[in-house]
Amino acid sequence: MAAGGGTRAIVAALAANMGIAVAKFVGWLLTGSSSMLAEGVHSVADSSNQALLLVAGRRAQRKASDVHQFGYGRVRYVAAFIVSIVLFTLGGLFALYEAWHKYSDPHPITSWQWVPVTVLVVAIVFESLAMRQAIKEANHVRGKNSIWRYIKISRSPEIPTILLEDTGALVGLIFGLFGVGMTLATGDGRWDAVGSAAIGVLLVVIAVFLGREMISMLIGESALPEHHRAMEQALAGEGIEEVVQMRTLHIGPDEVLVAAKVKVAADATGEQVSKVIDAAEARVRDAVPLTVVSYVEPDLHDVAPASA
Repeated sequence: MAAGGGTRAIVAALAANMGIAVAKFVGWLLTGSSSMLAEGVHSVADSSNQALLLVAGRRAQRKASDVHQFGYGRVRYVAAFIVSIVLFTLGGLFALYEAWHKYSDPHPITSWQWVPVTVLVVAIVFESLAMRQAIKEANHVRGKNSIWRYIKISRSPEIPTILLEDTGALVGLIFGLFGVGMTLATGDGRWDAVGSAAIGVLLVVIAVFLGREMISMLIGESALPEHHRAMEQALAGEGIEEVVQMRTLHIGPDEVLVAAKVKVAADATGEQVSKVIDAAEARVRDAVPLTVVSYVEPDLHDVAPASA
């Protein structure tokens, strides 16, 4: 996976979720808790999502082909969009269905009452460690942006996706702990259904937000404003009178397409124009920490006649 893809955060989240999923399902089998079942399915969904992100990261590294001439970088956006669908269906909708089912036919937790609380508390600890790793990865690349703004503006899908999933997992565990705790305290199984419903609503909201962000990237987003400015300033240099216009498009999380029209002197020879354009493209490649594919078109600029 390319730099900035957050491989460590994904692996940490995958390891945590696989272990937690097993514990949650054991807790559900012993107690019949609706919240435990919803959380177990949630962890399975998260685990499959993280495996998908890892696979997509490897597939995105394939070399460009005659059909995909700009490479396979957008595979990572497709994977993150599929993640949002899995969260919505396998996570959110299942939890809502389970909540409705349990509310219609509530049952108190009468056996192994310590199990769901223990599992959920331990899960909170492990999810917190995974979240910590994701935040550390984000801190390396978010600059001065807040975590929330980084999630909104990032052109790399993996770390924002893991941050959203881990946040959903932690808050969902708190909801599950509330539902289980209230069921144990009151003997009313409908509290368990409330916990499951809260988990479902949370996952649906996160899935819709993530899906919307990934659709925007699949349609095509420009370079970040600071990268756009840096490349535009780099274009202007020796032999270039003015940058008439410049357009950018992310063709992958770490790759950007740059198309620009620049003014050069009208009396410049073809060889001079070629050298000026080559130098400008080299400056653009050095200006940002991205792989840049550039197409720069010269536009002749009339030179004022010398006075007699």
